[in-house]
Amino acid sequence: MKPLPSTPELLAVARRVVWFTEPDEALADPVRFLAYVMTYGTSDDLAALRGVVGTDEFCEVLDHAPPGVFDPRSWADWNLKCRRQPAPPLPTRFGLEPGHPRST
Repeated sequence: MKPLPSTPELLAVARRVVWFTEPDEALADPVRFLAYVMTYGTSDDLAALRGVVGTDEFCEVLDHAPPGVFDPRSWADWNLKCRRQPAPPLPTRFGLEPGHPRST
């Protein structure tokens, strides 16, 4: 995936959505950053990405989604938007079976 620019708009989204790390650091990992936006972002956050990220990139995030970021509702919604039905199982951390209390 192409790197994301450090624009004031994207830095503001990163600051709000990936609050536990520095905005530049969040943008440096586009797949992880976009996964957080896809799960926790608002419509304004998604609007800030318009023109920078398109459907192909969002679908690519689903292919490489970091475990533990998506919740079931967001996962189902984005898979539907990317025309992936039925949605595959949520990504899990290595060594944890689906349904395990620590698998999300």
